[in-house]
Amino acid sequence: MMDDLDLGFDEQDRGEKGKHRRGAVRKRKEGSSGGGGRGKTVLALLLAVVLLGAIGGGAFYGFDRVQSYFVTPDYDGAGTGEVTVEIKQGALIADMANALVAADVVKSAKAFIEAAEGNARSKNIQPGTYKLRKQMSGESAVTAMLDLKNRIVNGVTIPEGRTAKNVYQLLSKETKIPVKDFEAAAKDPIARGVPDWWFKRSDNKKVKPSIEGFLYPDTYEIPPKATAETIIELMVQNFLSVTGEMQFADRVQKERGGISPYEALIVASLAQAEAGNKDDLGKVARVAYNRVFGEFPCNCLEMDVTVNYYLELTGQKTKTSGQMTAADLDNPKNPYNRKLPGLVPTPINNPGKQAMEGAMDPPPGKWLFFVAIDKEGHSEFAETFPEHEKNMAKARENGII
Repeated sequence: MMDDLDLGFDEQDRGEKGKHRRGAVRKRKEGSSGGGGRGKTVLALLLAVVLLGAIGGGAFYGFDRVQSYFVTPDYDGAGTGEVTVEIKQGALIADMANALVAADVVKSAKAFIEAAEGNARSKNIQPGTYKLRKQMSGESAVTAMLDLKNRIVNGVTIPEGRTAKNVYQLLSKETKIPVKDFEAAAKDPIARGVPDWWFKRSDNKKVKPSIEGFLYPDTYEIPPKATAETIIELMVQNFLSVTGEMQFADRVQKERGGISPYEALIVASLAQAEAGNKDDLGKVARVAYNRVFGEFPCNCLEMDVTVNYYLELTGQKTKTSGQMTAADLDNPKNPYNRKLPGLVPTPINNPGKQAMEGAMDPPPGKWLFFVAIDKEGHSEFAETFPEHEKNMAKARENGII
């Protein structure tokens, strides 16, 4: 900066032993009119003041910038007013921080993250909707989110294995949104977030996209202004998150002999419906694979649960196996007919994680038959029908069938 400021010296003024410099100065003094010299001096002083001011301002600005790297931008106190903030399922602390910044609850994500890291209880912050204040300190925001009275609880639990029709009824009861709104919202599952690649099969059967299977069973916090569309989308996103973490689609394609993830999801729903005990989910899935893709004579499922799904789907009462007639068991109009070759058109319910794990990685076995043999729902599995008859006799002895 100093090189750009001309104070009246040139290269000749830097002569040997300073002679020319002193001479030049004397000459200017002698030849000056007085006022001109003072004017130049004043100008030089003004330039120096401006220069120093510029340097000082730049230094202050630079200090402020550097300081911001070390001092976390944060509000003071407990804030004012009121605002609701939704923390989504699976949100990390950083995601929560970003949501709070967007709502002007905290001044910076860093303020909230540092406060959460300094509070051992912050791991207990749950997804849901919170009633908070604007412009809170990071510490105040963490404390408020740990206080249950600030959490707007409007939760609904969807059990494993419920059909979409049953899920709509549960959701309607809790939210007061009509069932028909959920039915309308679910007509286009791709619009609700299901990727179109899910609706592909390896058996060349035509697929009509259905939401069945994608309404992941879990406990959901329903936002205050939720619609049928947003609730279904929330459940679909949860399904995608869970199956993504499991690597469900990738593992099925690599390990299940070429069947598609959608077909494995269908098998998971069959296992969820048929298994009376979680320990048997994988084995029931194996039976389904063996019947359809193995050496079972008809390559059909022959599972009564597919008949009941059709009955529910068409508004009829479901039945126990003993109540089903020959017409029920082999209805030519039923696309979920238990005697049709191959897998049924869609999942028959919304399976949970363990059922999907069983379909993704079933235990090895050549079983083709199974029957529940105790009140806890455990089943015995058999490779041949004579073995199956022995297991059925055991079930009768125990009063199960």
